[in-house]
Amino acid sequence: MSKFLLPTLLLLTLAACRKEEEEQPLIDRDYTAAVDNDRAEVYFADALKMSDAAYKDGDLPCAVAVTIDTVAVPHTLLIDFGPANCTAPDGRTRRGRLNVTFTGRYRDPGTVITITPEDYYVNDHHLQGVKTVTNAGLNGQGQPFFNVTVNGTVTAPDGSWTSTHSYQRTRTWVEGANTLNWLDDVYLITGGGSGISRTGLPFTVAITSPLRVELDCPWIVSGVLQVVPSNLAVRTVDYGNGSCDALVTVGVNGLSFTFGG
Repeated sequence: MSKFLLPTLLLLTLAACRKEEEEQPLIDRDYTAAVDNDRAEVYFADALKMSDAAYKDGDLPCAVAVTIDTVAVPHTLLIDFGPANCTAPDGRTRRGRLNVTFTGRYRDPGTVITITPEDYYVNDHHLQGVKTVTNAGLNGQGQPFFNVTVNGTVTAPDGSWTSTHSYQRTRTWVEGANTLNWLDDVYLITGGGSGISRTGLPFTVAITSPLRVELDCPWIVSGVLQVVPSNLAVRTVDYGNGSCDALVTVGVNGLSFTFGG
Protein backbone atom coordinates (compact mmCIF):
# COMPACT_ATOMS: atom_id res chain seq x y z
CA MET A 1 0.00 0.00 0.00
CA SER A 2 1.27 3.45 -0.87
CA LYS A 3 2.69 5.43 2.04
CA PHE A 4 0.62 8.34 0.78
CA LEU A 5 -2.63 6.32 0.69
CA LEU A 6 -2.44 5.10 4.31
CA PRO A 7 -2.66 8.56 5.94
CA THR A 8 -5.56 9.40 3.63
CA LEU A 9 -7.48 6.30 4.73
CA LEU A 10 -6.78 7.07 8.38
CA LEU A 11 -8.11 10.59 7.95
CA LEU A 12 -11.27 9.32 6.25
CA THR A 13 -11.82 6.78 9.05
CA LEU A 14 -11.37 9.42 11.73
CA ALA A 15 -13.74 11.75 9.89
CA ALA A 16 -16.40 9.01 9.66
CA CYS A 17 -16.07 8.24 13.39
CA ARG A 18 -16.30 11.92 14.25
CA LYS A 19 -19.42 12.27 12.08
CA GLU A 20 -21.08 9.33 13.88
CA GLU A 21 -20.20 10.85 17.24
CA GLU A 22 -21.71 14.18 16.17
CA GLU A 23 -24.90 12.59 14.80
CA GLN A 24 -25.58 10.26 17.75
CA PRO A 25 -26.26 13.04 20.30
CA LEU A 26 -28.67 14.64 17.83
CA ILE A 27 -30.52 11.34 17.41
CA ASP A 28 -30.55 10.77 21.16
CA ARG A 29 -32.21 14.14 21.74
CA ASP A 30 -35.01 13.44 19.26
CA TYR A 31 -38.42 13.09 20.90
CA THR A 32 -40.51 12.01 17.90
CA ALA A 33 -41.39 8.67 19.55
CA ALA A 34 -42.72 10.54 22.60
CA VAL A 35 -44.88 12.79 20.40
CA ASP A 36 -46.23 9.82 18.44
CA ASN A 37 -47.02 7.94 21.63
CA ASP A 38 -48.79 10.95 23.15
CA ARG A 39 -50.99 11.38 20.09
CA ALA A 40 -52.01 7.72 20.21
CA GLU A 41 -52.61 7.88 24.00
CA VAL A 42 -54.94 10.84 23.61
CA TYR A 43 -56.81 9.71 20.48
CA PHE A 44 -57.49 6.13 21.62
CA ALA A 45 -58.60 7.42 25.04
CA ASP A 46 -60.88 9.83 23.18
CA ALA A 47 -62.50 6.94 21.29
CA LEU A 48 -63.58 5.34 24.58
CA LYS A 49 -64.75 8.70 25.90
CA MET A 50 -66.94 9.19 22.81
CA SER A 51 -68.37 5.68 23.26
CA ASP A 52 -69.15 6.28 26.95
CA ALA A 53 -70.83 9.60 26.23
CA ALA A 54 -72.86 8.29 23.28
CA TYR A 55 -74.16 5.31 25.26
CA LYS A 56 -75.13 7.41 28.29
CA ASP A 57 -76.58 10.42 26.43
CA GLY A 58 -77.87 8.75 23.27
CA ASP A 59 -76.25 11.41 21.10
CA LEU A 60 -73.08 13.46 20.71
CA PRO A 61 -72.14 16.89 19.41
CA CYS A 62 -71.14 16.51 15.74
CA ALA A 63 -72.48 12.95 15.48
CA VAL A 64 -75.02 12.72 12.66
CA ALA A 65 -76.33 9.44 14.08
CA VAL A 66 -75.96 7.28 17.18
CA THR A 67 -77.52 3.83 16.84
CA ILE A 68 -77.77 1.42 19.79
CA ASP A 69 -78.97 -2.19 19.50
CA THR A 70 -79.33 -4.01 22.82
CA VAL A 71 -81.13 -6.97 21.24
CA ALA A 72 -78.14 -8.17 19.26
CA VAL A 73 -75.58 -10.29 21.11
CA PRO A 74 -73.14 -8.77 21.68
CA HIS A 75 -74.92 -5.42 21.79
CA THR A 76 -73.83 -2.81 19.27
CA LEU A 77 -73.32 0.94 19.24
CA LEU A 78 -72.57 2.84 16.03
CA ILE A 79 -71.40 6.44 16.27
CA ASP A 80 -71.41 8.14 12.88
CA PHE A 81 -69.73 11.55 12.64
CA GLY A 82 -70.42 11.79 8.93
CA PRO A 83 -68.01 12.20 5.99
CA ALA A 84 -66.99 15.82 6.68
CA ASN A 85 -65.04 17.23 9.61
CA CYS A 86 -67.07 18.72 12.43
CA THR A 87 -65.46 20.71 15.24
CA ALA A 88 -66.82 19.61 18.63
CA PRO A 89 -66.95 21.76 21.79
CA ASP A 90 -63.66 20.16 22.92
CA GLY A 91 -61.94 21.72 19.89
CA ARG A 92 -61.30 18.45 18.05
CA THR A 93 -62.51 17.67 14.56
CA ARG A 94 -63.89 14.22 13.85
CA ARG A 95 -65.29 12.35 10.88
CA GLY A 96 -66.03 8.72 10.13
CA ARG A 97 -67.46 6.06 12.42
CA LEU A 98 -66.80 4.22 15.67
CA ASN A 99 -68.18 0.69 15.78
CA VAL A 100 -68.66 -0.53 19.35
CA THR A 101 -69.73 -3.93 20.66
CA PHE A 102 -70.46 -4.63 24.33
CA THR A 103 -71.51 -7.77 26.16
CA GLY A 104 -73.26 -6.00 29.05
CA ARG A 105 -73.43 -2.76 30.99
CA TYR A 106 -70.21 -0.82 31.43
CA ARG A 107 -70.51 -1.10 35.23
CA ASP A 108 -71.04 -4.87 35.27
CA PRO A 109 -68.02 -7.09 36.07
CA GLY A 110 -67.09 -9.20 33.07
CA THR A 111 -68.45 -6.82 30.45
CA VAL A 112 -66.23 -6.60 27.37
CA ILE A 113 -66.34 -3.49 25.18
CA THR A 114 -64.64 -3.51 21.77
CA ILE A 115 -64.15 -0.29 19.80
CA THR A 116 -63.19 -0.42 16.13
CA PRO A 117 -62.69 2.81 14.17
CA GLU A 118 -63.98 2.76 10.60
CA ASP A 119 -62.63 5.37 8.18
CA TYR A 120 -62.28 7.45 11.34
CA TYR A 121 -60.27 10.67 11.70
CA VAL A 122 -59.47 12.93 14.66
CA ASN A 123 -57.90 16.29 13.77
CA ASP A 124 -57.39 14.73 10.31
CA HIS A 125 -55.25 11.91 11.77
CA HIS A 126 -56.45 8.48 10.61
CA LEU A 127 -57.08 6.17 13.56
CA GLN A 128 -57.14 2.41 12.87
CA GLY A 129 -57.11 -0.74 14.99
CA VAL A 130 -59.00 -2.18 17.95
CA LYS A 131 -59.42 -1.11 21.56
CA THR A 132 -60.80 -3.62 24.08
CA VAL A 133 -61.99 -2.73 27.58
CA THR A 134 -62.87 -5.48 30.08
CA ASN A 135 -64.57 -4.74 33.42
CA ALA A 136 -62.45 -6.62 35.97
CA GLY A 137 -64.68 -5.89 38.98
CA LEU A 138 -63.57 -4.03 42.13
CA ASN A 139 -60.02 -3.61 43.37
CA GLY A 140 -58.93 -3.79 47.02
CA GLN A 141 -60.15 -0.24 47.62
CA GLY A 142 -63.62 -1.02 46.25
CA GLN A 143 -62.99 0.90 43.03
CA PRO A 144 -64.12 -0.43 39.65
CA PHE A 145 -61.20 -1.18 37.35
CA PHE A 146 -60.81 -2.26 33.75
CA ASN A 147 -58.20 -4.10 31.72
CA VAL A 148 -57.52 -2.23 28.49
CA THR A 149 -55.68 -3.31 25.36
CA VAL A 150 -55.01 -1.28 22.23
CA ASN A 151 -53.54 -2.47 18.95
CA GLY A 152 -53.65 0.26 16.37
CA THR A 153 -52.05 2.89 14.19
CA VAL A 154 -52.15 6.66 13.72
CA THR A 155 -51.49 8.08 10.25
CA ALA A 156 -50.58 11.69 9.46
CA PRO A 157 -53.17 13.97 7.82
CA ASP A 158 -51.14 13.99 4.58
CA GLY A 159 -50.43 10.25 4.76
CA SER A 160 -46.68 10.81 4.97
CA TRP A 161 -46.16 8.65 8.07
CA THR A 162 -47.81 6.03 10.27
CA SER A 163 -46.99 5.13 13.88
CA THR A 164 -47.91 1.77 15.43
CA HIS A 165 -49.05 1.20 19.02
CA SER A 166 -49.74 -1.72 21.34
CA TYR A 167 -50.88 -1.05 24.94
CA GLN A 168 -51.79 -3.12 27.97
CA ARG A 169 -53.29 -0.93 30.68
CA THR A 170 -55.29 -0.91 33.90
CA ARG A 171 -57.94 1.82 34.09
CA THR A 172 -59.18 2.50 37.64
CA TRP A 173 -62.38 4.51 38.17
CA VAL A 174 -61.43 6.75 41.11
CA GLU A 175 -64.14 9.45 40.97
CA GLY A 176 -67.69 9.69 39.66
CA ALA A 177 -68.60 6.00 39.79
CA ASN A 178 -71.61 6.74 42.01
CA THR A 179 -73.26 9.22 39.62
CA LEU A 180 -74.79 8.97 36.16
CA ASN A 181 -73.04 12.13 34.95
CA TRP A 182 -70.09 10.94 32.86
CA LEU A 183 -68.44 14.38 33.00
CA ASP A 184 -67.47 13.90 36.66
CA ASP A 185 -65.72 10.59 35.94
CA VAL A 186 -62.00 10.40 36.70
CA TYR A 187 -59.66 7.49 35.92
CA LEU A 188 -56.07 6.61 36.78
CA ILE A 189 -54.21 4.67 34.10
CA THR A 190 -51.26 2.35 34.77
CA GLY A 191 -49.36 -0.17 32.67
CA GLY A 192 -47.16 -0.13 29.59
CA GLY A 193 -46.84 -0.97 25.95
CA SER A 194 -44.73 -0.66 22.86
CA GLY A 195 -44.78 0.84 19.40
CA ILE A 196 -42.96 1.88 16.27
CA SER A 197 -42.50 5.59 15.66
CA ARG A 198 -43.12 7.41 12.38
CA THR A 199 -39.40 7.03 11.62
CA GLY A 200 -39.55 3.23 11.98
CA LEU A 201 -37.87 3.18 15.40
CA PRO A 202 -39.25 0.61 17.91
CA PHE A 203 -39.93 1.90 21.43
CA THR A 204 -41.33 0.73 24.75
CA VAL A 205 -43.63 2.62 27.13
CA ALA A 206 -43.92 2.34 30.92
CA ILE A 207 -46.18 4.51 33.08
CA THR A 208 -44.19 5.48 36.19
CA SER A 209 -46.82 7.76 37.76
CA PRO A 210 -50.49 7.03 36.94
CA LEU A 211 -51.97 9.05 34.11
CA ARG A 212 -55.02 10.99 35.31
CA VAL A 213 -57.87 11.20 32.83
CA GLU A 214 -60.80 13.50 33.66
CA LEU A 215 -63.65 13.09 31.21
CA ASP A 216 -64.54 16.78 31.32
CA CYS A 217 -61.08 17.54 29.87
CA PRO A 218 -59.92 16.43 26.40
CA TRP A 219 -56.32 16.00 27.59
CA ILE A 220 -54.43 13.83 30.06
CA VAL A 221 -54.10 16.19 33.03
CA SER A 222 -51.22 14.64 34.98
CA GLY A 223 -48.93 11.63 35.28
CA VAL A 224 -45.54 10.52 34.01
CA LEU A 225 -44.46 7.84 31.59
CA GLN A 226 -41.19 6.76 30.03
CA VAL A 227 -40.68 6.18 26.33
CA VAL A 228 -37.51 4.25 25.45
CA PRO A 229 -36.63 4.09 21.74
CA SER A 230 -34.44 1.15 20.73
CA ASN A 231 -30.81 1.63 21.86
CA LEU A 232 -31.45 5.24 22.90
CA ALA A 233 -31.88 7.10 26.18
CA VAL A 234 -35.08 7.21 28.22
CA ARG A 235 -37.55 9.94 27.29
CA THR A 236 -39.48 11.04 30.39
CA VAL A 237 -42.91 12.38 29.46
CA ASP A 238 -44.63 14.59 32.05
CA TYR A 239 -48.29 15.56 31.66
CA GLY A 240 -48.18 18.29 34.29
CA ASN A 241 -49.76 19.02 37.66
CA GLY A 242 -53.46 18.60 36.91
CA SER A 243 -54.27 21.57 34.68
CA CYS A 244 -56.54 20.90 31.73
CA ASP A 245 -54.21 21.78 28.88
CA ALA A 246 -52.45 20.15 25.94
CA LEU A 247 -48.94 20.85 27.17
CA VAL A 248 -46.57 17.90 27.56
CA THR A 249 -42.92 18.09 28.67
CA VAL A 250 -40.30 15.60 27.50
CA GLY A 251 -36.94 15.24 29.22
CA VAL A 252 -34.04 13.47 27.50
CA ASN A 253 -30.32 13.54 28.20
CA GLY A 254 -30.60 16.55 30.47
CA LEU A 255 -32.62 18.59 27.99
CA SER A 256 -36.31 19.49 28.15
CA PHE A 257 -38.80 19.98 25.33
CA THR A 258 -42.45 21.07 25.51
CA PHE A 259 -45.10 20.37 22.91
CA GLY A 260 -48.90 20.40 22.78
CA GLY A 261 -51.91 20.20 20.57
